[in-house]
Amino acid sequence: MKKEDITQIKVDGYTVGIMGLNAALEETAATHAEKPDEEVGDALLNRLSKRNYIPVKVRGTYKKAFLREFRKYLGKPVEEEAVTGIDIKVLGPGCPQCDGLEQALMGVVSEAQITAHIEHVQDTMEIGRWGVMGTPALVINGQVKSVGKIPPRAKLKEWLEEATAKQA
Repeated sequence: MKKEDITQIKVDGYTVGIMGLNAALEETAATHAEKPDEEVGDALLNRLSKRNYIPVKVRGTYKKAFLREFRKYLGKPVEEEAVTGIDIKVLGPGCPQCDGLEQALMGVVSEAQITAHIEHVQDTMEIGRWGVMGTPALVINGQVKSVGKIPPRAKLKEWLEEATAKQA
């Protein structure tokens, strides 16, 4: 399977990789575009459960997330899932520098007891959308903070505390 067959979506505040989502959305749109949400959600859940492990206890939560993605696919208005805490993205292919930045961030977040979601984006197309010309790159709450290096821990802490203060 190619890496681009995995799409990341938010499920109950967590970023989750879903295999075959785009194909499932396309196929479901062809047959269920005018069907009730309940039926669409069931169809997507059944189709995607074949390629993805979805625990029984959270099937309803996944169904809701799949339905949200389906509505986006059709160009209908959707209410995005709220993100709690600071949204941090490390952009990079998974090299030692990128992994080092991710580890440094985890350490600072833990030490400062900051609520944050850290995502390591390795997909080159997604990295390109940010317009960065080097990796690792650091994005905090949608703002590129650093490109091509691992900033000192003191600087990371400063940026994270600023982001936390803006949310308060």
